Amino acid sequence: MNTLLADALRRERMKKGLTQSQLANLLFVNKATISKWESGNRLPDAIMITRLARVLGVDVGALLAAPAGGEESPGIIMVDDNRNVLSYGLLILEEVLPNAMITGFNWPQEAIEYAKANRIDLAFLDIEMGTASGLDLCGLLMEINPTTKVIYLTAYPDYALPAWDTGACGFMVKPLTPEGVRRQLKKLHWPFSSGGMDA
Repeated sequence: MNTLLADALRRERMKKGLTQSQLANLLFVNKATISKWESGNRLPDAIMITRLARVLGVDVGALLAAPAGGEESPGIIMVDDNRNVLSYGLLILEEVLPNAMITGFNWPQEAIEYAKANRIDLAFLDIEMGTASGLDLCGLLMEINPTTKVIYLTAYPDYALPAWDTGACGFMVKPLTPEGVRRQLKKLHWPFSSGGMDA
């Protein structure tokens, strides 16, 4: 346990007047993740510490103690340029995969940087993100880690055929639903452990 970082995070969050839920929403992680960071049972990696510092308006040095490595929980990301869709999707993923380390990103480049430093077991990717493409992001993530499983999210079913040419494992039409996520998890090409989730 790293009580120094946990105490610093809790102190800075409270100084900012944020609840754990509010901080989780700003970082696109689930509330349980914040709770584990503040209890010292789990530690954010260097990229997440940088994001924490930015959101809390403090220098990284005010938080940085000893980032943890080796998470046992499945690493899951969701990337969508619509903040409301992202926030809602993260709630659904948290419900279906309560033991996973779930992180959200509005910007594909942030997701790529995160993937370079963290194991990503499963990625939920919006296909159309302004000038960026989830199809291209899929390729980049799979270059970093070929075993990363990708499920596309889109409001446009016409994207289904091009999506299958990228090596992705699944395709979902928005909005996300718990039942839809569970169905996709059962279809993945490689075995996927959710850390106790009953699919």
